[in-house]
Amino acid sequence: MLCTRQLSVTLNRRKILHGVDFSAAPGQLTCIVGPNGSGKTTLLRALTGELPFTGEALLDETPIQSLRTEELAARRAVLPQASPMAFPFTVLEVVRMGIGGGIALRADAARLPQLALERVGLRGYEGRLFQQLSGGEQQRVQLARVLVQVWKPVVGGVPRWLFLDEPVAALDIGHQLQIMRLAQDFARRGGGVIAVMHDLNLTAMVADTVCLMQDGRILAQGRVADVFTDCTLGTAYGCSLRVSTPPPNGGVFILPQAAE
Repeated sequence: MLCTRQLSVTLNRRKILHGVDFSAAPGQLTCIVGPNGSGKTTLLRALTGELPFTGEALLDETPIQSLRTEELAARRAVLPQASPMAFPFTVLEVVRMGIGGGIALRADAARLPQLALERVGLRGYEGRLFQQLSGGEQQRVQLARVLVQVWKPVVGGVPRWLFLDEPVAALDIGHQLQIMRLAQDFARRGGGVIAVMHDLNLTAMVADTVCLMQDGRILAQGRVADVFTDCTLGTAYGCSLRVSTPPPNGGVFILPQAAE
């Protein structure tokens, strides 16, 4: 379990998060949603140990602040919104960076980058320069890197975690579905996934649980059908939204056409 208790973050003398109580379980895909500036990325960065905070943040009952950098790297991998490269690395070189982050060197470690590239639909891209790829292709290369870092979702009975910050922002709909299915698969095999998302309909389709944020606080958290309601979403986004349930599977979807 990953959880926070009264977690607050202040940056440049401005309080961004206000006493957040958040939880996520391994075996589930947890999505964090909310309007721009609501604190989604700040919460994610606090959970990954990248930002100082007050309050508590626990990873399997261990305070995140007490874990050394190499311990964190072995237990969680992070895909940020953007990962610019200043030097002309090849795709294979970028993906190989994940090997040193979280897995012990093994006889099959050399094969993992190619396997990861195949999973994100970039087989045959190994020799291409990272800077010459499109934004969406670069995002998928970085996802392959973090997959290599935590290739096995559970090691020694201990779940590992994927933290994804807007993982589908630069992708077309086909690749959006591909990436979120990869995230779902990681969770189904026992790992934990926390993803910051903007697309409410995609979130409704893939999330096991959802956390809705507003102004640095959690407005609602739980099952998608319980959180995604007309009233709650309207409050968070400041506009009228209609949540509907289409046949045949009863999944919810949100109509922006209903916005006033």
